[in-house]
Amino acid sequence: MNDMEFMEQALELAKAGASLGEVPVGAVVVKDGALIAQAHNEREILPDATAHAEVLAIRRACAALGTNRLTGCTLYVTLEPCPMCAGALAAARVDRVVFGAFDARGGACGSMMRIQKYPLFYMPVFEGGVMERECSEILTAFFKQKR
Repeated sequence: MNDMEFMEQALELAKAGASLGEVPVGAVVVKDGALIAQAHNEREILPDATAHAEVLAIRRACAALGTNRLTGCTLYVTLEPCPMCAGALAAARVDRVVFGAFDARGGACGSMMRIQKYPLFYMPVFEGGVMERECSEILTAFFKQKR
């Protein structure tokens, strides 16, 4: 599978989250071409302010692999990670993060701030804009419906 196919899986998760009243963000963790873990936002369901799709996917991937280091993994997420999630991705040592929509108000990988410029012990490679239109549209539609 390629980046587009994994992002499509993340988009399906985002849609599932939206149907439950969650902000539609989906994430999948992949290692060696295989899906290891997946999640959508569950902030409202749990309720837990830290239950972002990325954090949940990281937790599930660590459990599936039996380690706290996700070396060799790529995380695909429909929205640019926030500062909390970007920090969690660095702490988990995810190799690569591919995201769809940019987040001008909360994105930490180039939009609002750029976590890569801080001298952390480890930093994933961040790539944004994959299926950006589709990822943005689901968010726009969700918030339009909420208003």
